[in-house]
Amino acid sequence: MIKRNLLVMGLAVLLSACGFQLRGTGTNELTLKELDLSARNAYGETVKQLRQTLENSGVHVYNGATYKLNLIDEQETQRNLSYASAGRASDIELNTKVVYELRGRDQLPLMGDKVEVQKVVSHDGNNLVGSDSEIIQVRKEMRRELIQRLMVRLQQLTPEKLAALQQTADNKAKADADALKAAQEYENNTPKQSPVEVPAE
Repeated sequence: MIKRNLLVMGLAVLLSACGFQLRGTGTNELTLKELDLSARNAYGETVKQLRQTLENSGVHVYNGATYKLNLIDEQETQRNLSYASAGRASDIELNTKVVYELRGRDQLPLMGDKVEVQKVVSHDGNNLVGSDSEIIQVRKEMRRELIQRLMVRLQQLTPEKLAALQQTADNKAKADADALKAAQEYENNTPKQSPVEVPAE
């Protein structure tokens, strides 16, 4: 019996080392079971693929969920790293960046950050069609990697961490509200000066 258990444990370790994970037992499990998802580019590929990835991970994505992930901004840029003859760029650095924000109860912001992916591709000035096709393909791979990196960030949000973030946001909101109330009361209780009357000559 002990040998059998050791064998099962050994196989589990071996398979996990290869990247294999049993459904529901791997590190891809998210604490967030419900999530509202929005993006500036609501019909873009990034938000569509992220939604699909979340749903495949067992997350119910719908409007009105307690936690809301908002993709505030997405940028795709490129710059020339080196040049070939006749001024043709031979090496190009591609960059994809997404700025995101997570909101909790009462739409209070809990955290915000960015994920970024960079790749370098060679650009053949004599084969523009082939080079452009390669860039399109690399961009797709970068988007998939970006989504995976974002999923890793979401996996780190344990119930304890979410509760702590919400508490901090609640405390800040209360402090802001108290400060606003105190400022309003001070203004209301401060005697208003009468306008200075200029005597008629």
